[in-house]
Parts: sequence; structure tokens; C-alpha cells
Amino acid sequence: MPQTTDTPLPAVDTSLRFVRVIERRADGLVAFEFSIGWPELAVELMLPAPAFEAFCANNRVQRLDT
Repeated sequence: MPQTTDTPLPAVDTSLRFVRVIERRADGLVAFEFSIGWPELAVELMLPAPAFEAFCANNRVQRLDT
């Protein structure tokens, strides 16, 4: 049976959004990591460059790759 701990989880601010570009491909797609709250916990996504720029603007992201 799994043990539980009473260790509190760190606070998270879900208004913080982060993007780290992994690759800008020759076919126009941008591969990137996107995270909410914690930059260490991310999902990998891929969008065409114009859609990526709109995604970043809409989510008011902080760029981690610059």
C-alpha cells in the first residue's frame, strides 16, 4: 500500500506561462516546450511559425530560450 506524506507541495502561480523553443524546422514548424506555473514541467508541442507567435502572444509567455 502506498505511503502518504504530509509534505506540502510548492505553490504554483498558474498565470505564469513559459515557452522554450527546441527547434525551428526547415518546413516552417516550431517545436517547443510549453509549461504553466512551473517551467520544469512542460509538454512538447509543434506549430507553424505564425501560429506559434500567436500562441505566445495569446498566452503572454515568458521565453526561456532567449
